[in-house]
Order: sequence, then structure tokens, then C-alpha cells
Amino acid sequence: MHKVKRSRRYEGRGRQEQARSTRERVVDVARAEFLEKGYAATTIVGIAQRAGVSVETVYKGFGGKAGLVRAIHERGLEGRGSTPAETRSDAMSASETDPRSIVDRWGGFVAEVSPLVSPILLLVRSAAATDPKLASLLREIDEARLTRMAENARMLRRRGFLRKGVSVDRAAEVMWAYTSPDLYDLLVVRRGWSPGTLGAFIAEGLAAALLRR
Repeated sequence: MHKVKRSRRYEGRGRQEQARSTRERVVDVARAEFLEKGYAATTIVGIAQRAGVSVETVYKGFGGKAGLVRAIHERGLEGRGSTPAETRSDAMSASETDPRSIVDRWGGFVAEVSPLVSPILLLVRSAAATDPKLASLLREIDEARLTRMAENARMLRRRGFLRKGVSVDRAAEVMWAYTSPDLYDLLVVRRGWSPGTLGAFIAEGLAAALLRR
């Protein structure tokens, strides 16, 4: 009986790992398809065929193309480390005592995450004009980023780092603007900046606009 239970646990873990691997493969393929073909021309059938899964699997796991965009965005926000970028950022902000070091590291996180999320958000923006689900998702993503920036602004205020006369709301909006995919488009896509150069520029701008002198 003990061996049967242990075998079932192993089988359960194996199925979970297989499901996770399949999901990651579908997300990888969807991202590639969107960037290669554009949002409108990409089909669920094409994604399923390229990923080696059924159309039903894609719909069941993601609900459609807007759901795939959500999954791509959520994974991109995790960054490239073994620990999600947001978790690393929170830990750094809590332990770092130098405000300039904090915004420098924030710039580094933007440099890490932006290449993973901004190209997709820029790609699907035009499609959102005629796709209500996608338009709703993009608004949700924008609002979530503003909420995240407000948390960072409150931390600066709480620790006495925020410049006098700058409200938490204003600080959040400044950070929201600096971390937008539009800035990535202007400087990285159009002007050829590296993500690292963009991150350094953002850190310099945030320090000048928000930190006490």
C-alpha cells in the first residue's frame, strides 16, 4: 500500500511537470508567432500546431489570444532570474539604505524586464482598438503597473527619501511614465539604445525627479 501511494505521488508530480512544460512551450510559441506574424495574423490553430498540442489544449489553458498575451506578459514580469523580478525588487528596496542605489537597481530591473514584455504590449496595442477583450487586458496591465509604482512611491515617502513637495500620486505617475512600453519603443526600438542604457537613463531620471537632495 505504501508503495502504491508513493507511486501515485510520483505520477502526480510527473503529470504536473508535464503540464507546466506544455504550458511554457505554448507561451514560447505564442510569443514567437505574435512577433513574427503580428497579432491579427496569428491563429490559435497555428500556435497549437507549432507547439505540438491540440487546439483544445490552448483554449483550455488560455482561453484565446488575449489570454496568451496575459500569460506572456506575466511571465515576462518575472524577469530572467530564478526568483521573480518583483520579489527581488521588494527585497532590495526593503534592505537597501541608499535611495540612489534603490533607483539604480529599479533601472536595472526595467532593463531586465522591458525586452520581455514591451515588444508584445506594443504589438497588440493597435489590435486592441477592435478587440474588447484585448483592450480590457491592456487597461488592466496599465493600471496594475500604476498600482505597483504607487507602492514604490509610498515606500520612498515612508523612508524619507521622497523629495519635499512631490506627492505619492505624482511620484507614482512619474515612475509609471518612465516604465511605460512607449519609452522602450522610443529609445530602444526607434533609436537603438540597449536595454542597459535605457535602465541607466531611467534611474538617472527618477533620481533627479523624485529623490531628496
